[in-house]
Amino acid sequence: MAQQQPPNGGIMRRVSVALRPFFQWLTTTRGFSRVAPKIIPPADRFLNRISGGRVLMGDQMIPHLLLTTTGSKSGLPRQTPLACLPEADGTFLIVGSNFGKEHHPAWSGNLIRTPEATVSIRGRVVPVTARLLTGPDRQQAWDALKAHWPVYDHYTERSGRELRVFRLVPRTPSPAETPNS
Repeated sequence: MAQQQPPNGGIMRRVSVALRPFFQWLTTTRGFSRVAPKIIPPADRFLNRISGGRVLMGDQMIPHLLLTTTGSKSGLPRQTPLACLPEADGTFLIVGSNFGKEHHPAWSGNLIRTPEATVSIRGRVVPVTARLLTGPDRQQAWDALKAHWPVYDHYTERSGRELRVFRLVPRTPSPAETPNS
């Protein structure tokens, strides 16, 4: 007996595949890089909150996660929705593209200062340790990321900087991160 697809699951998947080239182009425009940082992260955080951590807008195009870092100046939790590349070993690759802007995103500085963070992905919360990649590790990850979302090359050109690439490695939660501790 054939497995049944959810009623709209197949349609949504086909639509997102068909629209992917348009969204790749759209994300390379200067207008998008000016407007998107003000609209997309707050909307994504809201959507993630009301869906119980199961949904982020960009997930229809490429996998996304909600990264929670510790603010390097404030010490407060900071949440950022990000595109990611899940790896077979359970790690995640993320890029500090900052929509192609000239400066690195604040979350990347937060990870350099405090590499312990959490990710929320499809309803799961995973404690992670971030590792800034350099040398051959970065190049290998960069090649995989560009194949996954070619827009990153455009962001590198426009920003005039090498985009930071992090590998998020799952870890055992500390007692402070464990509920009912």
